[in-house]
Amino acid sequence: MQTSISEPSLSKGKELLITFPDGHTRAVPLDQSALTLGRSTENDLGYPEDSGLSRRHLTFEKEGEEWIIRDLGSKNGTFLNGARIQDKQVLRPGDKVTASHLQLVFQPTGFRVPEVSIVFDPSTTEGELNQAVSTSLDKLISGETLNAKTPTGQPSLSWKAPMTAFLRAGRELTLGRPLQELFQVILDLSIEAVGAERGVLLTVEGGQLQVRASRGDGFRISSTVRDRVIGEKASLLIRDAQADEAFRSMQSIVSQNVRTLMAVPLQTDTQVLGLIYIDLAHPFREFTIDDLNLLTVMANVAAIRIERERFAEIENARRRLANELEQAAEIQRQFLPREIPQIPGLELAGYNLPCRTVGGDYYDFVSYPNGQLAIVVGDVCGKGMPAALLMMTLQARFQVLAEQPANPAQLMERLNRILVLASLNNRFISFFLSMIHPLSGEIQFCNAGHNSPLLVRQDGKIEWLEGGGPVLGILPDISYAEESVKLEKGDIAVLYSDGVTEANNPSGEEFGEKRLADFVQMVRHQPADQILQALIQNLQNWIGEGTAHDDMTLVVARKM
Repeated sequence: MQTSISEPSLSKGKELLITFPDGHTRAVPLDQSALTLGRSTENDLGYPEDSGLSRRHLTFEKEGEEWIIRDLGSKNGTFLNGARIQDKQVLRPGDKVTASHLQLVFQPTGFRVPEVSIVFDPSTTEGELNQAVSTSLDKLISGETLNAKTPTGQPSLSWKAPMTAFLRAGRELTLGRPLQELFQVILDLSIEAVGAERGVLLTVEGGQLQVRASRGDGFRISSTVRDRVIGEKASLLIRDAQADEAFRSMQSIVSQNVRTLMAVPLQTDTQVLGLIYIDLAHPFREFTIDDLNLLTVMANVAAIRIERERFAEIENARRRLANELEQAAEIQRQFLPREIPQIPGLELAGYNLPCRTVGGDYYDFVSYPNGQLAIVVGDVCGKGMPAALLMMTLQARFQVLAEQPANPAQLMERLNRILVLASLNNRFISFFLSMIHPLSGEIQFCNAGHNSPLLVRQDGKIEWLEGGGPVLGILPDISYAEESVKLEKGDIAVLYSDGVTEANNPSGEEFGEKRLADFVQMVRHQPADQILQALIQNLQNWIGEGTAHDDMTLVVARKM
C-alpha cells in the first residue's frame, strides 16, 4: 500500500512560532490580512519591554495566497534567514525572522511533535534475529549491493520508481524548514518511498534516543536492532516478523499484526545521528532488499540535511549571542567616563580594555563643587558577562554613594555593606578609592584589596600607595584604613588593574610591577595622555601576537 504526505505549504493555514529571549515559545495564527509587530502596545504583537524594537517594527501581510514580510523603517532592522531585508519579502514555510531579541518561524498551523509510545524490548539477542537481512551505507557506496530477489520472487514496489523518490526527497529537503518540521518531513518521505504504514524517527540527544517525529503509536523496537543500527551503522530488514520466533513473542507485534519492518541509521560520514524505524502490517506485502537499500541512502541524505540545519542553528545562535554581547559592550562603555574631567592643576587620562567583549574592570572620576576629585578603579572577580553585570551594579551604587560627601574610608565601608547585602554569590570586588585636592596635591585614599597604585615622583623616585583593607562584598562589618600622600608638581600617579601587571608575553612571563614602574619612570616628563598611550603600546608589544587573558584598566594622573 502506497501512502503519500501532504504538502504543508499549500494545504495548511499558517502561523508564527515566536521564541522569546528566555526560551519560551508562543504560536500566533495568521488568521487576518495583516499583523504588525513592534514596541508599542498598539501593534497586534506589542512588546514594550524590548528596547531593541522600534515602535512599529515590521508587518506581516497577506497578498493573494502568499504571506509577505515588510520592515517598517525600524532602527535595528528586520532579518530574514540571517539577511537584513530592505523591500517586502515573500515568506516560505520554515523561514526564520529575527527582530531584536525575538525569533519568529513561519510555519504550517498547529505543527507540533506528537506524543508517542515507544519501548525498546531487551528480550531479543543477536542470534535470535533469524529473519534479519543487513546492509550498510558503506556497502552501498562501495557497490556491494545485496541480491534484490525475495524468497517468493515478489517484485519490489519501492524500486519501481526510485528516481521519483529521490527527486521528491531532494525537493522537500532543500526547502528552508525549521529543524523540528524537517524531522517529520524526513519520516513521511521514508514511509512514502517504501510503502510503509507507520514509523518513527529518533535522534541521539545526550546519549539517549529521543522521538522527533512519528506516524502511529505503540512502537516496540528490539534493543538488539537499536544497538546494531546505532552502534554498528547497520541497516536491518525483518521480512516476516510473524515468522521470526524472537519477534513473534512480542505482544505489540502480534496485536498490531506487524508483518515486516526495517530500521536504518541516520548516518553522516562521521557519525550516527539517530535511526528511522518503519513497519507494515499488509498480509501480502514484505519489505525487500531494494527497499532497504533505498531507505538506507535516503536516511543518509536526510542525516546530512539534519546536520547542516543543526550547524546553521548553532551559527545563528552564535551570531545572535555576538550581537547581544556587542550591544552589552556598548551599554557597558556608557558606564565608563565619556570625557576626562578638565581639572586645573591636574592632567588625567584613562583606558579600559576587556579581554572579552565585555569585562569586569571599572574606573571613574567624580567631581565635587569644592574642587575635589574622586578617582576610583575597581576589578570584579571573573570575566565576561557575569563580571560585566556586577561591574555595572558597582558603578551605579558607587555613583549614588559618592553624591554624599564623605572621606574615602567611610565611603568604602558603606559600599561594602551594600554589596554584601546584594549577595554576590562568592564573587568579590577589589576597589581603590582616592580623593584628590588638585591645587594642594593632597590625596586621601583607601584600598580594598586592589593593586597598590604606583607613584613616580618628579625626580624619578618610586612609591606604592599601600594600606586599606580586604576586598568588597565578602564580610559585612569591616573597617577600612585611610591613608594620605601629597603630589608635587611633575609627580605621576598610575592606577591599574591586575590585568596590566599580569599580562603575559609569548614565553609566559608577566609584565610585572617593576617593569611598569621602570617604564613610567622613563616617560615621566611627558603629559598624562602621552604617558598612557606609551604605556598601552608597551603592553601591546609585550603581549605580542597573543591575547590578553584579563581585563586591563589604567588611569594616569599628573600634577601640573
